[in-house]
Amino acid sequence: AWSIERPPGDTAGCTFCHTSSEERCSTCHQRHQFNPAVARHSEQCKACHWGKDHRDWEAYDISIHGVVYQVNKWNPAEFDFSKKLADADYVGPTCQYCHMRGGHHNVQRLSTVYTSMGMSNADRGAPLWKEKRDTWVSICDDCHSPRFARENLQAMDEACKDAGLKYTETFEVAENLMLDGMGEPMPKDLAPDWSGQHIWSLKIGAYHDGPKYGGAQGESGEFRMSNCSDIERICFESVGYWMTYIMKGMAHGSWNDATYCDGSFGMDRWLVKAKAASEQARRFTALEKKTGINWVPSEFWRKGDYLEQLTGTRIVKEFPGKTIFGLCPEPGWLDT
Repeated sequence: AWSIERPPGDTAGCTFCHTSSEERCSTCHQRHQFNPAVARHSEQCKACHWGKDHRDWEAYDISIHGVVYQVNKWNPAEFDFSKKLADADYVGPTCQYCHMRGGHHNVQRLSTVYTSMGMSNADRGAPLWKEKRDTWVSICDDCHSPRFARENLQAMDEACKDAGLKYTETFEVAENLMLDGMGEPMPKDLAPDWSGQHIWSLKIGAYHDGPKYGGAQGESGEFRMSNCSDIERICFESVGYWMTYIMKGMAHGSWNDATYCDGSFGMDRWLVKAKAASEQARRFTALEKKTGINWVPSEFWRKGDYLEQLTGTRIVKEFPGKTIFGLCPEPGWLDT
């Protein structure tokens, strides 16, 4: 939703992949060649699987596996792409070798834990995920020992757990500021979110429930990227970008991505930024209270040429009193 609520011109990078491209053979096999050997190259995944919030290609490319691939991919003795994946004996893994093992086209089958690309806190070692984790290890032990594979899986678990602590604390700082009435601007001061409502952007379902966050019980706010307070944007980037870097980096053996680039070090910086923004807001509020200033947020938070293009503003204008949920009530409509 944080993509589709934006003007169509803003989301070209989203819609070119998240449309019929996902369902066409020619997206990976290339229409003018349709050669399976082409589809077996890691670069074939690169067109879609890269970028700030799904950093798969970058994580693989700078990992030890990616370096082995880049150095040797021109040598048919090391990477014979004419062979079916089931017969592949590469010197290092490609995206396809691990995620489409043996030629299986259900890529999600070989994931470990579904956590929205690392953005959700989860007990990654819970029995629920045992079968998937054992499958992951069975792929690694084509080249490594099972012990080595499980140690790396555990390392990813620990990195994700540490990231979850920073994520929770960052959101708590923003939450306390909003509950104390010091968020600038508050949801009521903004143009409506994508659904046509004024709900706090970090009210993600049951995480922050009740009327004090806006909206009905169990209702989610819009995880806003734009037109929100600075501290809310910091929270979005911390979990939507840096936390996914950590999971993707650890999953692909890209330690630089998980740590130095914008992974754990990035989450450190953004936690400090959130704390600093909160501290400043509280100082300003104290000064305003002492001097008798009643600050009113500027009108540009509510109205503007850009905001007129967002779905929420259009719903409020064209269907007064309605939200997108009332306009499209059929079960399953949001999925399509």
